[in-house]
Amino acid sequence: MSEVNLNTYAKNTWCPGCGNFAILNAFKSAINELVNEGTPLENFVLVSGIGCHAKIVDYINMNSFYSLHGRVLPPAQAIKLADPKLKIIGFAGDGDAYGEGLEHLIFAAKRNIDITMIIHNNRVYGLTTGQYTPTSPEGFRGRSTPLGTKEMPINPLELMLASGATYLARGTSHGIDLLKRLFKEAILHKGFSLVDVLQVCVTYYNMYEYYDKHVYGLIDHNAGDFNQAMNKIREWDYNSEAPVALGTMYSRQADTFEDKFSAQGSVSTDKDQLITDFLRTAI
Repeated sequence: MSEVNLNTYAKNTWCPGCGNFAILNAFKSAINELVNEGTPLENFVLVSGIGCHAKIVDYINMNSFYSLHGRVLPPAQAIKLADPKLKIIGFAGDGDAYGEGLEHLIFAAKRNIDITMIIHNNRVYGLTTGQYTPTSPEGFRGRSTPLGTKEMPINPLELMLASGATYLARGTSHGIDLLKRLFKEAILHKGFSLVDVLQVCVTYYNMYEYYDKHVYGLIDHNAGDFNQAMNKIREWDYNSEAPVALGTMYSRQADTFEDKFSAQGSVSTDKDQLITDFLRTAI
């Protein structure tokens, strides 16, 4: 297998030990395999939000677009609609995607648009130095909650499954081989896919020991069974000492939004206007 050089000249400024390095390396390996299997490199487009995660597009020599905080999906969906053959991969943090951008995730899952979202879920706002996020556990002590947050965390995979996502998976930044497999599966899946990566922030919320003690790989799991997937997803609620399942939680085939949109656009003389109108409603 020939190696595609995806490196850039940008200096990496992530903290030593950051879980983002695992995501970067696993993603590069996944892209290399996909390119060698026949997908042209120019057919991939990366879209990022705002946060430590967003630097990843600086470190990968591929087509990319920086969006606003919480707004990864509007431009990602517009790019997909403009050229459906492209493979669109969105990178977002837990604060970025599960906070301000949550409504976009819900509607992208409901539409089943063929986009892959990779969530760098470190359960803390790392770039702004330690505030709590929607997945921080109750009692989390950070810069904005020195006495501990009084909120329960959300379970994003439960919400995405209920919203209609057709591929859901979970990995950790201590498992590069699994991450590579999940990234490839998600990108190749036709429909909305999301990989929730329990990506550790060593500086503001070091969870390596916790995850090492609690994670396990899914065995004999029927990812096509909605109820079985929901049970596995609910097994750990982001706030307990329950076991944390890793792997492909859910996968099914369904009609995609861009296929339906293209059918609508084919009877219009102004496809660009259709996409512009969609963007106005999505942002």
